[in-house]
Parts: sequence; structure tokens; C-alpha cells
Amino acid sequence: MQKVYLDNAATTQVRDEVIVKMQDALANFYGNPSSTHSYGRSAKTAVEKARKTIAKTLNAQPSEIIFTSGGTEADNMILRCAVRDLEVKTIITSKIEHHAVLHTAEELEKEYGIALWFVDLDPYGNPKMDHLTKLLQKDGSKKLVSLMHVNNEIGNIVDIDAIGALCKEYDVLFHSDTVQSVGHYPWDVQETHVDFFTAAAHKFHGPKGVGFAFIRKNSGLKPMIFGGSQERGFRAGTEPFHNIVGLEEAFVQSYDLLEEEMAYVKDLKSYFLKQIKEAIPSVEFNGHSGDTDKSTYTLANVRLPFDKQQGLILLFHLDMKGIACSKGSACQSGSSMGSHVLTELLPAEELEKPSIRFSFSKYNTKEELDYTIGVLKEFAAG
Repeated sequence: MQKVYLDNAATTQVRDEVIVKMQDALANFYGNPSSTHSYGRSAKTAVEKARKTIAKTLNAQPSEIIFTSGGTEADNMILRCAVRDLEVKTIITSKIEHHAVLHTAEELEKEYGIALWFVDLDPYGNPKMDHLTKLLQKDGSKKLVSLMHVNNEIGNIVDIDAIGALCKEYDVLFHSDTVQSVGHYPWDVQETHVDFFTAAAHKFHGPKGVGFAFIRKNSGLKPMIFGGSQERGFRAGTEPFHNIVGLEEAFVQSYDLLEEEMAYVKDLKSYFLKQIKEAIPSVEFNGHSGDTDKSTYTLANVRLPFDKQQGLILLFHLDMKGIACSKGSACQSGSSMGSHVLTELLPAEELEKPSIRFSFSKYNTKEELDYTIGVLKEFAAG
């Protein structure tokens, strides 16, 4: 049995270079970065170096990078602090955002009585810009727009520059969950108007448990976690130095090799789309994931022409054949509910068919894709 990992949107394999850097940090730089002796100073220097490296690549200032435990914490922190500290009264988002945004916004609606508005989507899952404009024009409340750059389930790429420009025109705060985008696409925060965005290292071949928030200078946000003065007083708690060093190395590698690795993975996805259409002609693609220009090169969400009973055992069958993939976000795998993204986009009869997300990385090969499609074709034949 072959082993094939095609769940890279959930998490990625850690690069060898990252593992080496983290092992060195754990073995040799174990001082607390807040300590004033040489051990602490060495660790602190490395933390600040990582911050500067990330900021330079994003064309940001080092003070605008706040290390967190990952994307979920960063999204929670930004939305909560915006309501608490910036007097945001209305959050505008979409019903297909990651639950780190949706569930946080829903809790803020209960706790603070804010208005929660959802922008209309087209049949593919893209926000309708004319409706967003109407929502921005509606009443005079302080607003924050939260729309993700790359959807984690269907891979749609939103026009983040157009949304940012619209928010700037109406003097509205703009937050984007960019967890599926950072490390895979170039970023320049001076070119794109965005007040806040988030990243998680494990989405671009770094360690789990570390990420960062970009918080534009002079935003007015105050700490959510209190204690020591770490992260310039914005996020208390001893820094996970080994994870931050790992994040930095993964970030550097991802952007140094961006063109080469993007071309390789994009070719893999194009090959997968072509081969699966040939093997199972009635296959369909959710959102824009079948379009390499309108969706991320890292994933394809396929809807297969199997009945409900076949669908119930498909993932199990793939797992038994050594193939790792998913029905949607790994964050909801413990839930009995289906994908909230597909529920929003598909009619009931199409939801009965199994939809599978296959996501790719530099570590995959066309031979692995051939094997996977062969298993699907065999399953379809009964």
C-alpha cells in the first residue's frame, strides 16, 4: 500500500531545514528571552531577528508583527480587541469564512450586542462587491470587514486589493484571515490596504503552535492576554523561542523558493484536474477550485458522482488505501455537521454527493496523484 499525503490545507510537512533550526534552538538557546543574562539575550536577539525578517518580506515594520500561537488566536485577538478597543459596532463578513472568524463574530454579537452582517455571495462563493458597497454605506456605525484572502475549503481567491480599496474609501477597518495565503503568495502591506491579517507557520512547512498577526501601526488595539511585557506588551507569556525560529526559517524558505515551488505545485494541480476529469468525466469542482486562475494552486475540492451510501465510506476507503485527504476544514473534523461552506453554496441534492478536498505541496508527485485517481476510479467502478 502506498502512502500519499494530500491534506496540505490542514497542515504541511515540516521542512528539514526548519527541523534543524528548531533542534539547534532547543539544544543551545534555552534561555528565557525576557531574562537579562547572556542566555536570555541570545534568545531575545533571535526572536527580534525573526520579527524583522518577516516584516521586511511583507514591507511592514517589525513592531507590526505580533507572534501568536497560530491563526485562530490571531483572528480572535484582532476581532475581539477591535470591538472592545476601537468601538466597532458592526462586523461585515461572509458565511463561508473559517470558524475562527465566524464563531468569534457570533460570540461578539452575543457579548457586546454588535451588528453582524453577511455579504452576499455569487454561486461560486465570491463576495458580491456591489452588496459589500451597500453594506459599507448603510448607517454610520463603526465597521470592520473580515474577509479571507484564500478560502481554506474551496480555494477561491478574493480580490483583496479591491476590498481593501473599498474599505479605505469608506474609512472602514479591514481584517483578512490569510492563513492559506501567507507563505504561498507575495505580500506587500504598503500596496494592499489591510489593517490586520493572520498567519500560521504549519500551513507553509513550519511547526504547529506558532503564527503571527499583522497589526498596522497605531491601530489602537490593546492587549487581550495580560501578564509580562512580551511582544511589546501586546501579548504576555514567555515566547516559544524554538517555534518562532522554526516559523522564521519556514517563512524564509517559502519566499526564497516561492516562484520555483509555486510553479511545481501549480503544475501538480493542473495535472490532477486533467487526470481526474478523464478518469471520472462527471466529476465537478466546488467553488472556483477547478479554475487555476481563480483559485489557489494548493487545493482542489471535488464533488464526486457517488450516492450517499458510497459517500459515507469514501474517506474511510481512501484512508485504507493510504491516501490522506479531507471533507473540509480539519478544525471541524470532530463535528457531525457537514461543511458550512458547501452548505452555503450547493443545493440539497448536490450536498448528498461526497465532496473531497485534495491539497498539494512541494512534497507531492504526479505518481502519487495517479495512484489516488486510480483508487477513485476503482471505487467508482464498484
